[in-house]
Amino acid sequence: MTEEMTARQKGYFVHETSAVDPGSEIGEGTQVWHFSHIMAGAKIGKRCKLGQNVFVAKGAVLGDNCKIQNNVSLYEGVILEDDVFCGPSMVFTNVKTPRSAVVRNTSSDYIRTIVKRGASIGANATVICGVTIGRHAFVGAGSVVSRDVPDYALVYGVPAVVKGWACECGVRLVFSSDCEARCPECGREYVIEGRTVRRR
Repeated sequence: MTEEMTARQKGYFVHETSAVDPGSEIGEGTQVWHFSHIMAGAKIGKRCKLGQNVFVAKGAVLGDNCKIQNNVSLYEGVILEDDVFCGPSMVFTNVKTPRSAVVRNTSSDYIRTIVKRGASIGANATVICGVTIGRHAFVGAGSVVSRDVPDYALVYGVPAVVKGWACECGVRLVFSSDCEARCPECGREYVIEGRTVRRR
């Protein structure tokens, strides 16, 4: 059975130039576009969109409704929860001390990176393995993320640091003196306590 027939039967789309290895899991409604490669053991949820030249390794996990733009590689140990956005050519790593002459390619060598629900990572950002990017956090383009990112945080720079806070819809939040914010676009309301932001 061809990849195209399998995809059609299971309710997802794979472009004819892409390779999907047997033993991978792809959810209904997902689209895999040109020149991408999904390895055996990769898990991709429903309604995801994978752009051109995307690589998903064995052991990588994508939740539902993730959007992965062109030229992104999701290596073993990378876990994306639902509704995560990865911008064009952003980079994940999965080994802290890589050497060409030293073999580090077993599951125990790979360090887990978690991107929580609704987070966005901008184009050309780099995420160093072992961090957790919080729910609905926003990582600016070109940033280097080397430490955990709080929920709703807007981070950017090299290294990325917290520069503000973002609504679930992506708009920057401005907190009043009484530590409250209302999104000017969607009306969601938030409170801030120290470095913790939550919906009200």
